[in-house]
Amino acid sequence: MGQPLDYELRYEHAPGEEVVFPDSLAPFAPFEYVGRTWQPTRTHSGRSLDRTVYHLRTFSLAPTQSLQLPVLVLRGPDTLRRLPPVAQVQLRRTAPLLDATTTPPALRQDLSQLPLAPAFNYPFWLAGLAGLLALGAGIAALFGHRWRRGYSLYKRRKNHVYFLTQFARHAERFTLSRSAPVVERVVTLWKNYLSSLEDNNLSSLTTKELVEHFNNDDDVRRALRATDRIVYGNLLSEDAQEVDAAFQRLRSFAERRYEQVSA
Repeated sequence: MGQPLDYELRYEHAPGEEVVFPDSLAPFAPFEYVGRTWQPTRTHSGRSLDRTVYHLRTFSLAPTQSLQLPVLVLRGPDTLRRLPPVAQVQLRRTAPLLDATTTPPALRQDLSQLPLAPAFNYPFWLAGLAGLLALGAGIAALFGHRWRRGYSLYKRRKNHVYFLTQFARHAERFTLSRSAPVVERVVTLWKNYLSSLEDNNLSSLTTKELVEHFNNDDDVRRALRATDRIVYGNLLSEDAQEVDAAFQRLRSFAERRYEQVSA
């Protein structure tokens, strides 16, 4: 009882015949289905052989237990059932039978406690995890906007300080070199910073388009006009004070835009 036993089905047929063997849902009672091992179809001398071994077990106390599983043969719209001979299993008692006058042996009681390995409390930890997730979602809903705004202000302030440092460095280089490429790098740095600050693309705009974009701001118009004369007109004879004034206007405008965005 409870021991594994095998039930084998073989069916020999014509090579073109379609054959279906029982699967795990077949009526195996009084046996229980455990698994199966099937062999590929073998064809020899014009005949094909299909073979499957079913692994079963039984817990029934019936002395004789039978099983007969059909094999289905598909022939066009018809299905034929081929029944093999009935297979039987006989159980043999190993415990002696007691007559009516014999007193059955007394059961021995053992109430001593045995140590058990601690089991992982999945429901408790899952409930705790769900609570933490709910708490985190609540905190994010209450303070998420404030934290995101604080982080955004921190990044914007950091980028602004970096821009001012690079802008001052390029302005100092122009003072030493009086070079048109340095002026062009200053204007490019200014455009890129404002593009990042306002989240738009200003680097491809012309001077006229930039002035219109910033509502004809006087500082922008006068500063870009002065830098254009140096970059595109190669007028390096411009007064250094005028270039310094243009740089100052660009920086002052960038600081005003930073204050507006951060307000």
